[in-house]
Amino acid sequence: MAEKDIAEKTLEAYNDVFADIINVLLFGGKLLVKEDELVDESPKSTYKADGKLHEQERDVAKYWRKGFVRIALYGLENQTDIDYDMPLRLFSYDGTAYRAQLLADKEMKEKSGKAVPRYPVVTLVLYFGYDRRWKTPRTLYECLDIPEELEPFVNDYHMNLYEIAYLTDEQVQMFSSDFKIVADYFVQMRKNKNYTAPQATIKHVHELLQLMSVMTKDNRYEEVYSPDMKGGQTTMCDVLDRVENKGIEKGIQKGIEEGIQKGIEKGEDTILSLIRYLLSNNRTDDIKRVTEDAAYRNKLLTEIFPDKL
Repeated sequence: MAEKDIAEKTLEAYNDVFADIINVLLFGGKLLVKEDELVDESPKSTYKADGKLHEQERDVAKYWRKGFVRIALYGLENQTDIDYDMPLRLFSYDGTAYRAQLLADKEMKEKSGKAVPRYPVVTLVLYFGYDRRWKTPRTLYECLDIPEELEPFVNDYHMNLYEIAYLTDEQVQMFSSDFKIVADYFVQMRKNKNYTAPQATIKHVHELLQLMSVMTKDNRYEEVYSPDMKGGQTTMCDVLDRVENKGIEKGIQKGIEEGIQKGIEKGEDTILSLIRYLLSNNRTDDIKRVTEDAAYRNKLLTEIFPDKL
């Protein structure tokens, strides 16, 4: 992820969202994985290299359990940029997870003499880029320079890559959680270079805005959040209104700062006084105008500070 772990709890860490992603992308919309069957797994793991322990971290990881039986371990990895070495990274994550099963099995046999049932590890890569497809390696083979003589002896590894912006409309409609809003946004941006917000309400507002902020590289999504947006009444229409207003506020502030700086650079105390006067009287539109329109600036100076001219 471009900016990893900006939130204490990411959107995908919620069981309803996690199960939704797995059910749609892996099982074509069949409700095989239920929310209450998912148990958090620590995304952190360690491996040994050069005689030292090193830490690696997935984005989100959860066990799928039926009662006390582990069916599988699912992992999610978010990507805004294309990573040539992604299959190698995933191979390391999955290999570490299988190694942990061996250690757990050994410990169980020493304590009770019973073996621990083995379960598969499945990792999904969610790629959010909408201006270009993922055309770099998707398999371990494609990452390696393998002599022809060795090819029959090298095991391959295929990563489960999902290009969110290139999902079909039918796939997007299968989602039932907040991830439907996320997927719809990137599909629209890929198709139209523009976004029309749906009226659907957002359940996990803060986490959705944090994810959008990272994936779009637009911090305004995170900045517009406030606690009053909780409660299941906020829509993406509301969010976009706030984002737009945030942009206007930033534009006004930039105009104020540039206007003051111009006055300072030129040593024009009168202009600086004018800007401060307008600022104190909440005349923000006038501030921007006086920095661009000399005739209007002189008119206000004459009206407000006739003695200084």
